[in-house]
Amino acid sequence: MLVLLPPSEGKAASGRGAPLRPESLSLPGLAAARETVLTELVELCTGDEEKAREVLGLSEGLRGEVAKNAGLRTAGTRPAGEIYTGVLYDALDLASVDPSAKRRAARWLLVFSGLWGAVRVTDRIPSYRCSMCVKLPGLGALAAYWRTPMAAALPEVAGDGLVLDLRSSAYAAAWKPKGEVAGRTATVRVLHSQIVDGVEKRSVVSHFNKATKGRIVRALLTEGAAPKNPAGLVEALRDLGYVVEAEPPGKAGQPWALDVVVTEIH
Repeated sequence: MLVLLPPSEGKAASGRGAPLRPESLSLPGLAAARETVLTELVELCTGDEEKAREVLGLSEGLRGEVAKNAGLRTAGTRPAGEIYTGVLYDALDLASVDPSAKRRAARWLLVFSGLWGAVRVTDRIPSYRCSMCVKLPGLGALAAYWRTPMAAALPEVAGDGLVLDLRSSAYAAAWKPKGEVAGRTATVRVLHSQIVDGVEKRSVVSHFNKATKGRIVRALLTEGAAPKNPAGLVEALRDLGYVVEAEPPGKAGQPWALDVVVTEIH
């Protein structure tokens, strides 16, 4: 199983570990593209601070992120699973799972990134600020830039099992499973169900969508549930207590779309 995750905008501080070793990162097929993005990002952030802040879409209060990016090559590192914070990662809480679940996380989880393309949670990276929505002056929109290297590297990483795609739309734009890989891919939407005047009303949740997805991944990891295909995922999630609605895609080569329905959001 491969679980595709978005990163988080907020990140923990870089660690005190050794500086970045690009050659140590997973998915070596992305190495050249990573170096290109890293070089341009560092150059941007060591130049005109105001221009860098504008390109990166940073508010005045996040001005310090420019200097952070300028020092990426020498900053300390820590595992990506510790760097990424925020609602999904708080709910996932990898630090508190047992050793078996940690080993599964190292194999199953892949975090997409505007800077790195995609990394495993065990890859050691520095803290950075560069979303997939950024348009770097020399490279243009990062989602478009990453499509070619991702298309070459990701099908092999996906293997022959289930692909659980929990990415937000900005990160999903960098790689869309195709062909038989798409046929064993499942996306998840979280819906909040409420009874209003005796009638059920459903709405798409945003903030709590991330928390629910984090809890889903945590449950799969801790229970050791490893479904082989989208149909198996539906059954696994129901066994874990989730209300799941799903229909197979209308034709081959399309992903499954799963709705997880919750009555409480927290």
